[in-house]
Amino acid sequence: MDIRHLRYFVGVCEAGSLSRAADRLHVAQPSLGQQISALETELDTQLFERSRRGMVLTNEGRVFLDHARVVLADVDRAREAVRNANAVPMGAVCLGLPTTVGLMATIPILAVCRSELPNVHLKLIEAYSGTLQEWLQAGRIDIAILYGDAVEVGLKKRALLDDQLAFIAGNGTDVPATFTLEQLENFPLILPGVEHGLRRMVESACAPLHIKLNVVAEIDSLGTVKRAAELGLGCTVLPPMAVAAEVAAGKLKAVPIEGPQMRRRVVLAINETRPGSLAKSRVIEIVERVIADMVAGGAWPAEQLGVMAQQIVHP
Repeated sequence: MDIRHLRYFVGVCEAGSLSRAADRLHVAQPSLGQQISALETELDTQLFERSRRGMVLTNEGRVFLDHARVVLADVDRAREAVRNANAVPMGAVCLGLPTTVGLMATIPILAVCRSELPNVHLKLIEAYSGTLQEWLQAGRIDIAILYGDAVEVGLKKRALLDDQLAFIAGNGTDVPATFTLEQLENFPLILPGVEHGLRRMVESACAPLHIKLNVVAEIDSLGTVKRAAELGLGCTVLPPMAVAAEVAAGKLKAVPIEGPQMRRRVVLAINETRPGSLAKSRVIEIVERVIADMVAGGAWPAEQLGVMAQQIVHP
């Protein structure tokens, strides 16, 4: 098996047929078909179901596609790293952010990267923290902002800050000046689904205290949750920075929920088994600097940390 086999395989997957893939790859169709058959023989498995309508991946083919894309991406990164070892940072870097973090941090990070790293193609992805961790471990993204500093196999983490979650309500809701976890029982709540990390955190904190939450709706969209709270359809729990604009505009109220159970650690993570690059190292530095400046300037109400969960060694 060589890199050419992998590129041909991915090309057929993306084109959906041998004829279209042959045109895109500038390879004769019979030769391309022979290369795919040789790859299947080497792997001792069928990667495609063939029909008049094209080529459809088998279950084994879908598994192999994920690995093939990671290998090809690594080859491209290696080529870029060698070319740019003593030059300006360039190439592609993929950064994953949880939605609540992305809401505040994506634009500032992008602005600084565009200014300082004009030759770096930055790809920004928003998803659940747990999903981002899986993608980071699989090599699908290069850097991730995650919640929680627990030790994970293959990951290195730097603790950035502690976020105190807050009770969020519409401006017309009567909210006490200080808020305890027990008081959540008194309000109708709109929370994300049970697979969401924030929902699990809230329920885990309430369970030992036998607090019964009145969840009137489950919504995973951050924007929709905030809009529903503005309209008085229910209250929610979010980090204060996720509603900073709405609070400033007088649309929402945010009161920190007292107690260590509602404190969430934000970390920067990389996969220590993946290759590094000058571009990746510089993006990491910018992410850390931008978030530190946001906390210091009050744009992100949180406690900045200098303690390392695990030291990140920049390549």
